Amino acid sequence: MTELQSRINEILKFFDNNDISLGYRKLLDCIIDTQDLSLYEDAIELTDWKEKFPEETEEIIQRSKSILEKVSKKDIKPYKTDESTIKVDVINKSYGTNKFSLGPISLEIKKGDVYGLVGENGNGKTTLLRILAKEISHDSGDIVYNFEETPNSTYDLRTKLVYIPQRTKKWYGSLKDNLKFVLSSYGVNPKENETRVLMMIARMGLWNYKHLKWSELSSGYKMRFELARTLLRKPEVLLLDEPLANLDVLAQQLILEDLKSICNSINNPIALILSSQQLYEVEKVSDKVIYLENGKQNDEIEDKKDTDAKLIIEIDSTVEREPLEQSLHHLQLDKLIYNGGIYIAYFDASTSFSSVMKSLGEHNIEVTYIRNISQSTRRFFVS
Repeated sequence: MTELQSRINEILKFFDNNDISLGYRKLLDCIIDTQDLSLYEDAIELTDWKEKFPEETEEIIQRSKSILEKVSKKDIKPYKTDESTIKVDVINKSYGTNKFSLGPISLEIKKGDVYGLVGENGNGKTTLLRILAKEISHDSGDIVYNFEETPNSTYDLRTKLVYIPQRTKKWYGSLKDNLKFVLSSYGVNPKENETRVLMMIARMGLWNYKHLKWSELSSGYKMRFELARTLLRKPEVLLLDEPLANLDVLAQQLILEDLKSICNSINNPIALILSSQQLYEVEKVSDKVIYLENGKQNDEIEDKKDTDAKLIIEIDSTVEREPLEQSLHHLQLDKLIYNGGIYIAYFDASTSFSSVMKSLGEHNIEVTYIRNISQSTRRFFVS
C-alpha cells in the first residue's frame, strides 16, 4: 500500500465515524500534496459551502469523498527523509564572564520529524533557536545545513529556515491581502496567487477571518496567520518559539495536531523544532524531546530502555499525606514528595502503574489527577 493510499484510508475512517473536523483537515493536506490547482479550486469551493452550511454533515462528507477519489488517482512520490537537514556538532555560546552559557549541544534534525524543545525559563531555548536560525552566532562547534538547494543568499536561507518568535510583529490590512503579498514577492501570477492563498486559508482554519485585520484577531488566530504566511514560502525547517503561549488548552491541542500533520507531508515534509512550557502537549506530538538544563543538553529523556529507571507518578488528592502514603507503602514506595500542590511518588522500577491505581482504589483514596511521568520531561521539573 502506498503512503497516499494509507492516508486516504485514514481520512475515510474519520468521515465514516462522522469526525468531519479532523478528516477534512487531513483531506486538505492530501490535496496540498498534489500541487494540483484544479483540486485546490474544488477544495476552496467546498470549504466556502461547508462554512455556510455546517449542519449539512452528510453532504459535506459525500462531497469530500468525491474530491478524495480524484486525489487517489494522483501520483504523489514520497520524499526520502533519511538524510539530516541540520547537523549540530558540539556548539557552545557564552555571554560574558560568569553569565549564561549554552552548550555543548549536538543535534541531528530530519524533515518530517517534530522536535520538542523544553526546559525551565532561562535555560537557553530561545538562544538555541536563534542560533539555528542564524540570527545570532555561536562561539564554537559546527552547524551544517543540508537543504535541497544551496541558499545563494541570506534571503534564500531565511526562506528555507524560518524562525517565528513568541511575539510576532503587527501587520496592516486584511489577513488575505497580507498572504497574497507573500506570494507576489515570489513572482506568483495573480490567479495562482489567489488560489494558493485561499487554499492555505482553508487549511489553517482561517476561512471566516480572511478579511479581518490584526486588531480583530485573537492570539490563536494571529499565530495561525503567521503559520499560514510561513507555509506559503515552503520552508524546509520551521523554528517556533513558544507558539502555545496565550492559547487555551483546546487551541493548543488543535494547533499541535495541525503542525504534526503538515510537517508529515508526503512530498514536502518539514522539520519542526518547537519550544514550549506545555510539556505534556508537546511530548504527545514530538518524535524527540530536546531538554535543556542549565544551558546544557540532557539526553536522559531519550533513554527509554533504562532498566534502572524508577516509576514516577504525579498524584493530586484531597486526602492527607499519611493515608496516601499508607495506601502505597506496600508497592515498594521509595519516597513521596509534596511538590507545588501535587504529590510526586517514586517507586521501584518493578512496580507497575496499574498496581498503583488499583491500590488507590482499594483504599478509597480520592484522586482528582494522576499521571505517569516516568518518561516525561516533567520529571526533571520536580524536586
